[in-house]
Amino acid sequence: MTFADRSLRCRECGSTFAWTAGEQEFYQSKGLLHEPQRCPDCRVKAKADRAAQRVANMHDIVCSGCGQPGQVPFVPRDDRPVYCASCFEQRKPPPAIPPPAA
Repeated sequence: MTFADRSLRCRECGSTFAWTAGEQEFYQSKGLLHEPQRCPDCRVKAKADRAAQRVANMHDIVCSGCGQPGQVPFVPRDDRPVYCASCFEQRKPPPAIPPPAA
């Protein structure tokens, strides 16, 4: 399939932007079915807004494993232990090993 540069209109700011043949090829290689809805500048702004929202939703904790302060992306409950990232990784069970083939 051959691709050609296309002009699209941004749903955020209304400006026209080019969707290049290279970008279209990249979208196809990743299995993305829909063309971009935002211009590159609005995409960067939306990504920064999402990152800021994640930071705003972080909650301070004291790790139940090591006692160090940390942050988690959910509201901790008093009736459940909460772990920092490193203690959480240590507590994860090892991956299941499938039985040998007969």
